[in-house]
Amino acid sequence: MNASRKPNVAIIGTGFGGLGMAYYLKQAGIESFTMFEKAADVGGVWRENTYPGAACDIPSHLYSFSFEPHYPWSCRYGKQSEILEYLRHVARKYDLRSHIRFGQEVVSADFDESRGVWVLNLRDGGRFEADLLIPAVGQLHQPQIPQIENIEQFRGRAFHSARWQHDYDFKGKTAAVIGTGPSAVQLVPELAKQVQKLYVFQRSPGWCVPKYDRPYSKIERALLTHVPQLHSMDRGRIFWSIEYLASALQPKSRINALSKAIFKYGSRLLMRQQVKDPALRRKLTPDYPIGCKRTLLSNEWLKTLAAPNVEVVTQAIAGATATGLRTDDGKLREVDAIVYGTGFEATKFLAPMRVTGLDGQTLNQRWQNGAEAYLGMGVSGFPNLFIVYGPNTNLGAGSIIFMVECQQKYIAQAAALLRDEALSTIDVLPQAEREFIDQLRSASKDSVYEAGCHSWYLSADGRNINNWIGYMSDYRRAVRALDRRHYRMVPNVAEATGARLRAA
Repeated sequence: MNASRKPNVAIIGTGFGGLGMAYYLKQAGIESFTMFEKAADVGGVWRENTYPGAACDIPSHLYSFSFEPHYPWSCRYGKQSEILEYLRHVARKYDLRSHIRFGQEVVSADFDESRGVWVLNLRDGGRFEADLLIPAVGQLHQPQIPQIENIEQFRGRAFHSARWQHDYDFKGKTAAVIGTGPSAVQLVPELAKQVQKLYVFQRSPGWCVPKYDRPYSKIERALLTHVPQLHSMDRGRIFWSIEYLASALQPKSRINALSKAIFKYGSRLLMRQQVKDPALRRKLTPDYPIGCKRTLLSNEWLKTLAAPNVEVVTQAIAGATATGLRTDDGKLREVDAIVYGTGFEATKFLAPMRVTGLDGQTLNQRWQNGAEAYLGMGVSGFPNLFIVYGPNTNLGAGSIIFMVECQQKYIAQAAALLRDEALSTIDVLPQAEREFIDQLRSASKDSVYEAGCHSWYLSADGRNINNWIGYMSDYRRAVRALDRRHYRMVPNVAEATGARLRAA
């Protein structure tokens, strides 16, 4: 091995993507990395989202790193505060905090072809140079705020679920929640307990299935702590159970019909049990296939929407007044507060950061018709750039932590190549990128994600640019080993010459 090449690596973000990336760089023997975090703490999406009821919809034994699986979770599904503390624990245990620059936001990154380095420009005017750039900013960090006519006239409180204003007391108030996605499904039941009246504005309903969550008993907690093999066995059980259920989302799966039937039965049974009003049932029944939008896991959502102090509004919002929201049927609903449960700008990968590659081309220009990347990580013409949680690496069913770990191991291989072979640049070949994207697009056209519903998985022209087509295990096989044939690798002549002289 040529130890003279120690690539300087820049990682942007300290959520699951950034922290896991740092761990795998260390495993590859690379300690020369710096992590940039715009906030004052690690955590990513789990630091940002502190709304009431915030939690994960994947069991914690799988929604955790494979290298740090034996954590004393209190419940089957982790709550926001517990997941955030887990990430802090990982950062401490593996000495990652010493590599982090907190309060440092990267606003742009420019590739200097003459030197083979990325130049990062920081919000405070600082600069940083790196041989390898790894954005790990995630997909769920830019709140999506709906455009409502005259909203500036509204005199009450209005904020997004990811920017929760904890100083506001909802007790006894009348409130509106706009949106019925995964965030709203968690916060609405908690909010309904406090307010006098709650209006839930729904554009389209979602398929809701039971969430089999509960605290671990003292005996279970003791067994999991002292017999870690049980922890690992449960992680495997969850993985393969989800892989089976994910067949409901696969277009050519032999067990597709059975898994779809299981989903539908669970959803319809929950609806019959919790919503007795036929008219409300019709409002809450989707007209699109399961999986076209994110499936909702909750035992309280439907029950809450049927509560006496909750009204589901399906008319479109026409505009705001000083005291409330007016729908297109002319009705005004007066409220004290508005909560946007409208999700995130998930298809605007890496924005608002500007990334400029070869010949002055920016990622915004390349992705103006929708983001695309080889294996969801590499973009031709942007050497030494690998994205964690990039295009088409999200899941309709499964643990995103599993997916990002697959990517982190792959990217660590690329970093080791830069070091071991004294490379100046490694850049995915346009043909390899195009072939991968064409295969993925062909498969996606037949998938449930492009079955006609409106979701955050899709680009403006209706193409799925967020979700992986296939199983988690398929992705693991696809990225297990870096295929050198798919990259253009340029040696660092000065370093290679120096290595030969030292060897002589």
